[in-house]
Amino acid sequence: MRKIAFLGSKAIGAFCLSELINRQDELKAEVIAVLTKANKLDSGETVSSLAKENEIPVLTSLNDLKEIDDLDIILSVQHHEILRSEHIELASQIAVNLHMAPLPEYRGCNQFTFAILDEAKTFGTTLHRLEPGIDSGSILFEKRFPIPEKCTVKELYENTVETSKKLFSEKIEDLIKGNYSPVSQSDLEEERGSSYHYRHEIDEVKKIDLNWPKEKIEKHIRATHLPPFPPPYAIKNGQKVELTLDKLDKIK
Repeated sequence: MRKIAFLGSKAIGAFCLSELINRQDELKAEVIAVLTKANKLDSGETVSSLAKENEIPVLTSLNDLKEIDDLDIILSVQHHEILRSEHIELASQIAVNLHMAPLPEYRGCNQFTFAILDEAKTFGTTLHRLEPGIDSGSILFEKRFPIPEKCTVKELYENTVETSKKLFSEKIEDLIKGNYSPVSQSDLEEERGSSYHYRHEIDEVKKIDLNWPKEKIEKHIRATHLPPFPPPYAIKNGQKVELTLDKLDKIK
């Protein structure tokens, strides 16, 4: 049995952990430790509740990984911390991350927002090797889909979650067995382009100038309005006015 440490959160993290638990005999793999963090989008079954229900030890920090004997695989799914070399190298076989965006086009944070702002035609999700750096490791598996016209960030997020579930379910056995051919992201940058976005950038793109053309305002609202997070806004007559698509015609 391969021994797996699972690092993750949110609904997609709970789904992937559940897959590993339910398919343990088929996959010949066992989750022996979990590291997670509560998230404001959590509802229903969580990584934490699954670990408790299945009596899987819950770690308190990445450094706890150093106390695990014979760790074969580290799986990261929406984990909130960056793993350094000292953590990645603890996995004797491989450390892997599920990045809910196409690579190398959208590394970092808020990738759904920037894909809409870029008017990208396609999006996707990626299983890649964890290497020092952020979302920079070689691609193992990926799945892509067209972005619907006038797509909102909520719709793109939900589509990506569903595509990520399919990718994980379809490829987890190959991943555990080592049936993959890693592709360096640097070999794809000329063809696909590349970008990296920081978490704080979302604050800037949520600031809307009411002098912009209506189409641009509408695009920024579609790209940034994701409840329960604060909506985009404009300053009108010295006052901060929150913007949503249903207010667009009234605010101009």
